[in-house]
Amino acid sequence: MPTKLILIRHGITNCNKEKKYQGFLDTDLNAKGKNQARLLHGKIKQEKIHKVYSSDRKRALQTAKIIFESKRITKTADLREMHFGIFEGLTCAQIMKTHSRIYKRWFKDPFSVTIPGGENLHCFKKRVINAFRKITSHNYNKTMAVICHGGVIGIFLTHILKTKDFWKQIPRPASITVIIFKDGKYIRGEQYG
Repeated sequence: MPTKLILIRHGITNCNKEKKYQGFLDTDLNAKGKNQARLLHGKIKQEKIHKVYSSDRKRALQTAKIIFESKRITKTADLREMHFGIFEGLTCAQIMKTHSRIYKRWFKDPFSVTIPGGENLHCFKKRVINAFRKITSHNYNKTMAVICHGGVIGIFLTHILKTKDFWKQIPRPASITVIIFKDGKYIRGEQYG
């Protein structure tokens, strides 16, 4: 039996709806996000989950508690979204008004530009990969659910697929991405939602 990671991006928040960068902000799910989590509960209830991990941000924890109402959830700060520094809490339009030069450079090549006050993408990637390695090594031949953020899943997929196309790897809110760990390698499985 291979080790299986079921990566779930949290349900939608008002910041998602307003297209604001959330990062480390501790935002709640909105009504639609809670409903999305309830729908995910229905989709995933047949799956035999051995352990549930979640980012320690409210939006991820709330999603995890709705989907896995009777399971113990292990909070992991290393599964937090990337810290967006001076962009946190702002929309693209607001950032373009105040920080357009750095924003355009970062958006074009996020691996070579660090947002002032934010997390470097290489450091973020290292943090996320280490978190998934720990989860995998403690749960060999088991199935884990990991509730986290779009950037976390996206950066992990860039590692697995050996690509730098970070933006294309970010899944939609309340989506599921399956990763198999077999013969010492992570393999991307199906993605839905």
